[in-house]
Amino acid sequence: MQTSGFEMPPRCFINKAINTQEVAVKEKHARNILLLSMCKGAHTFWAAVNRLPLSSNAVLCWKFCHVFHKLLRDGHPNVIKDSMRNKADLTDMSRMWGHLSEGYGKLCSIYLKLLITKMEFHIKNPRFPGNLQMSNRQLDEAGENDVNNFFQLTVEMFDYLECELNLFLGVFSSLDMSRSVSVTAAGQCRLAPLIQVILDCSHLYDYTVKLLFKLHSCLPADTLQGHRDRFQEQFKKLKSLFYRSSNLQYFKRLIQIPQLPENPPNFLRASALSEHISPVVVIPAESSSPESEHVVETDDLVDTDIPALPTKFDDLFGTSAAIDPFNFNSQNGMRKDDKDRLIEQLTREIQALKEELESFRLESGRLCQALRGRVSELEAELAEQSHLRLQAVGESEFLKAELDDLRRVREDTEKEQRSLTEIERKAQANEQRYTKLKEKYTELVQSHADLLRKNAEVTRQMTVARAAQDEVEAVRKEMQEKVKAAHEAADRQVRGRYTLLSLPNMYFFIVVSLCAGVSELVRVVTQCGHLVGDTIVQGSATSHMVPVEQADGKSLCGAEALALLGRMKQQDSLAAADDGKLKAALEKLRPRGLELQQGELGDLVEQEMAATSAAVESAAARIEEMLNKSRAVDTGIKMEVNERILASCTELMQAIKELILSSKDLQRDIVESGRGAATMKEFYAKNSRWTEGLISASKAVGWGATVMVDAADLVVQGKGKFEELMVCSHEIAASTAQLVAASKVKADKDSSNLQRLQQASRGVTQATAAVVASTKSGKSQIEETDTMDFSSMTLTQIKRQEMDAQVLVLELETRLQKERERLGELRKKHYELAGVAEGWGEEEEGEHEEAQSHCNQYI
Repeated sequence: MQTSGFEMPPRCFINKAINTQEVAVKEKHARNILLLSMCKGAHTFWAAVNRLPLSSNAVLCWKFCHVFHKLLRDGHPNVIKDSMRNKADLTDMSRMWGHLSEGYGKLCSIYLKLLITKMEFHIKNPRFPGNLQMSNRQLDEAGENDVNNFFQLTVEMFDYLECELNLFLGVFSSLDMSRSVSVTAAGQCRLAPLIQVILDCSHLYDYTVKLLFKLHSCLPADTLQGHRDRFQEQFKKLKSLFYRSSNLQYFKRLIQIPQLPENPPNFLRASALSEHISPVVVIPAESSSPESEHVVETDDLVDTDIPALPTKFDDLFGTSAAIDPFNFNSQNGMRKDDKDRLIEQLTREIQALKEELESFRLESGRLCQALRGRVSELEAELAEQSHLRLQAVGESEFLKAELDDLRRVREDTEKEQRSLTEIERKAQANEQRYTKLKEKYTELVQSHADLLRKNAEVTRQMTVARAAQDEVEAVRKEMQEKVKAAHEAADRQVRGRYTLLSLPNMYFFIVVSLCAGVSELVRVVTQCGHLVGDTIVQGSATSHMVPVEQADGKSLCGAEALALLGRMKQQDSLAAADDGKLKAALEKLRPRGLELQQGELGDLVEQEMAATSAAVESAAARIEEMLNKSRAVDTGIKMEVNERILASCTELMQAIKELILSSKDLQRDIVESGRGAATMKEFYAKNSRWTEGLISASKAVGWGATVMVDAADLVVQGKGKFEELMVCSHEIAASTAQLVAASKVKADKDSSNLQRLQQASRGVTQATAAVVASTKSGKSQIEETDTMDFSSMTLTQIKRQEMDAQVLVLELETRLQKERERLGELRKKHYELAGVAEGWGEEEEGEHEEAQSHCNQYI
């Protein structure tokens, strides 16, 4: 009677396949285990495997891995799910075998890691079957048309393929490839599992190529650089392993291994996908199996098919022909007792086989009953699953709609987040710029306050000086009127012979009159007495308003005059009178202040103009030196900024030179057209207030050029502040306007030199504006290189700082506006006072303010 192979206990199938003999697992034993899994899943398999000493025998564990790998690939789909409960045991076993550095122990550790990775991959991606055979449509469905899913799936395939390649390399490195290891039983035991590895690798390579082309069509190439590098590495390994495997005799009879192309696909060229050829592994029809070449094992003496028993019996003991050992009439050298014993032995074996057969039949009946119950359970489960599937379809549609809504919300959130991040970055940058501006503004306010205090002190002193000057002027006028009246009276008394201009001249006249002769003594003495008395009275009033030295001189002069009259009274003639002391006193009182003022102002104008020219020349030379030094030391953005700033400063120096030359020419025209018969020094002295304004403006221009060069030097060295350079440019523009205004006061409006001066002034204004613009641009360019780090801050912290920054910005903007209005009023008052003091007109003040405004628009 013929029976099915299932009538043998399942443990027998598993024990036949997984044993300690170092030979390859027989295909028929593995096939029986696969058929068993189709009915019972993996529970029966694991029930038998858990009794095996896998942790103590490396060959036994190696053959278990081979059978389990084949079961995962070709067994029932539930095998993977049923086997996950043993994942922890497999992990511990892999770790235990990993402590061995060679032999089957090391290979078992690698193989177990591969099997764990395979189970995890299929549990996470249930659309992939165990044998990895999928169509292109199924591959697209596995990613659910989401580029993020395809990206992650590619990474998982890389990890999967990496484990396969590690086992491939591990087996090859454990074999002596210089010998024909593939024809030995031990070599085939190690090589046999690579058939499953080759099948897995061919599919993983094909799917990886297709997914990478899909990703490159959706994502930038830079994002996928890591994927391409990893694929290149695995491609080289897989190509080499396929080539080495195809040359082994063992694989040539069992599997046709594909060859990969010479070069990997070019994923940056979309058309290269059409050139990709999926590698196909061909397993030829089973004509002869490798186990037919091995020695027949002991457990093969009892096969699962009863009809095979007679055939194997004849093979072992001969046929029932004339040479039959049971033919007692034949003379084969066997005694009767031996034959009886042999018969008894065979009878016992037949009885044992019958008992085992009966046991197999009972086990088969039990298994069939169990299978029928399992079929009923599966049918009920199938009905339930069908119902659940219908529910799942409905829920899936609902979840897809929800997913679409969530994706739209996520996209909106990401856009808002990007916008918020950009706003926060700009707010932080503005805050930093504002902080720097606040610091500079504080310095400017402090400096402005100091200047205001100094200005107030100067104004107070000027007020006091002007009051004193007005008082002196009034007294001087009163004295002049009195002296004039005295002169007129004296003229009338001396018959109009002398016009006396001042008290010292009157003293001089007295001496001359006294020395004229005795004949006039009576007439002169009367006149002298009257004039001396008037001189003493007027000198007493005048002495309170002049320096002490001059007051003492006038007193001495009066005393000498009285002494001279006394001596004249005692002598017979004027010749005996000694008038030397009186002459010396009169000579000291001769007015020399006007000549001294003329010399000082005239020289001072020339000196200040020359000093200003020298300061500008020195500043230009320093700028050129700084520019050459910066080109030799600095690089990149810093060199670019320094060159731009120093170049604008050089242009400003050239414009100031032209302004000074034009101012000199215009002053020459003013002096020549207005001095008349007076000398140039007398003209400057006569117009002292105008001259002082001209000197002050010239000093301001030279000082501004020097200070600006100092500020530029510090900025180039990285020690100064850009704002200082802007303020210096601002002051140069103001000083230039002051010089032009001082020069225009007495100039002819049609003068060509005046037009030239105005043109030079505009050139200076434009040059200062260029300095301010280049400084501001360089400052922004330097500040833009600074980065802000928000990585350690949470969203709440960033939002809180943003609100604080907004409040602070509003407060500071309000305060800045008020300070600007206050500064404008101060400047207006300063221009008003400066214009009055230096003789400006409305037109000159307007030009001054226009120069300031033109420079301010760049700050």
